[in-house]
Amino acid sequence: MEKRLIAYRGAVCVENTAESITENVCLMCRELFSLNKIQAEDIVSLQFTITDDITVLNPATALRRGDCGLDITQVPLFCSQEAKIDGGMKFVVRALLTAYNDKNIERRNVYLNGAEKLRPDFSRK
Repeated sequence: MEKRLIAYRGAVCVENTAESITENVCLMCRELFSLNKIQAEDIVSLQFTITDDITVLNPATALRRGDCGLDITQVPLFCSQEAKIDGGMKFVVRALLTAYNDKNIERRNVYLNGAEKLRPDFSRK
């Protein structure tokens, strides 16, 4: 199998509670990993952005504490605040996963829990 570097997108709407952030970030990542057949050793990095109304927990911390289906202890994680845009969707965690994968695999992005509105073209039918 010939591999290439691929970027995967994801987003999920959360409530501003540690439980909601952990549950939903882990769900989004489990789906990204599972749908795209990604193994931990193939991940280059996983970057999150959050809207400024999410204040109780960093999604990288939530992912490390929760169950995402993979051992991600060696995966570089990073989080920053999303640009504040008038009228922008609130309580959103976005993800950019960079990983090596089979060059012929169909990329599956994951938008959940209301975040499908951000990219209806990526939403599952």
